Amino acid sequence: MAQVAIRLWTFPLAIALLLLVAAHLAWWLSLRAGYIEPCNPYWDGCTSISRAARHGLGNHLFRLLVLPCAVLLAAHWWLASRWVGAGAPSRLLAALGAAAAVALGVYAVFLGTEGAAYGFLRRYGITVFFGCGYLAQLLFLRRWRGSVRSLQRIPWGAMLAVCIAMLLLGAVNVVADALMQDRDRQDRLENALEWQLGLLLAFWYLLQAWVWRAQRLLLSLDP
Repeated sequence: MAQVAIRLWTFPLAIALLLLVAAHLAWWLSLRAGYIEPCNPYWDGCTSISRAARHGLGNHLFRLLVLPCAVLLAAHWWLASRWVGAGAPSRLLAALGAAAAVALGVYAVFLGTEGAAYGFLRRYGITVFFGCGYLAQLLFLRRWRGSVRSLQRIPWGAMLAVCIAMLLLGAVNVVADALMQDRDRQDRLENALEWQLGLLLAFWYLLQAWVWRAQRLLLSLDP
């Protein structure tokens, strides 16, 4: 039997597309069903991603897309750890990616459930997913930096710029939480920043897919 080869760039591409489609499809379905008010969530912050994907058909489709995305995320970071080289930092990269993947899976499984347990698991899932995923991105860029070629400086710089933008969004959220007195405005700002952060996250994976596609990396599977 012929050997099967999978293009590595399809992993980050699939992750980006699944995250984008899941969030926006759930938002559209919840909007049609009247669960959320019409607005631009990236600017008005009228709803969070969690609320948009919490009810009805949107909730089921969100889970259907995000759960396989979590599996791809774990596989992706394991492959990335192999790509950047051996050693303790590479093992840490794989561990951070695995933690982010598990947290995303937990978040998707319990999204839409009621009670204090759901609130805890949602906060755990979102915090660990974004936190460990962000650390994995930074470690990936640091490990890759030593072998960046001239043609790779633009995508490397773009990926670093995305990480900086994500950090700035987090800082804005912390400052707003400390200074804002109006709880409603604070919630709307937090929701808008969440959507923007999700968009930047997907864009980072798209950039990584571009890099791996240019290198024509393959994962060979024995029949």
